[in-house]
Amino acid sequence: QERLVESGGGSVQVGGSLRLSCAASDSSYTFSNTCMGWFRQAEGQAREVVAVINTGGTYKYYGLSVEGRFTVSRDNAKNTMYLQMNNLQPEDTAKYYCAAGASPIKTDWGTHCITESYSYWGQGTQVTVSS
Repeated sequence: QERLVESGGGSVQVGGSLRLSCAASDSSYTFSNTCMGWFRQAEGQAREVVAVINTGGTYKYYGLSVEGRFTVSRDNAKNTMYLQMNNLQPEDTAKYYCAAGASPIKTDWGTHCITESYSYWGQGTQVTVSS
């Protein structure tokens, strides 16, 4: 389902920064008790996880290629999620999708949000990084 709207994409040079935002398409919707995440898909490539975050924002997971450069956060009062992207590289060029509504997964070592089983998705926003 497309219940989310991404914004903030664009074209930047290597080393630049962008901040993506994700908001509910309908203000009556709320995802405060679910995982949220950012995914991306480059041309000819498979979709990959960029970052996921739990309800309280205390758990965050980043894909290895972006860890240390990207920061995910959320504001449940505004029902909005953000992705701060710093030191962008050409390899980051992709369409970025916001997702919400995944149930946390419990494991022996803890609870996480690493799954592609998200109920709600945005239309995507293009990020292009050039040198």
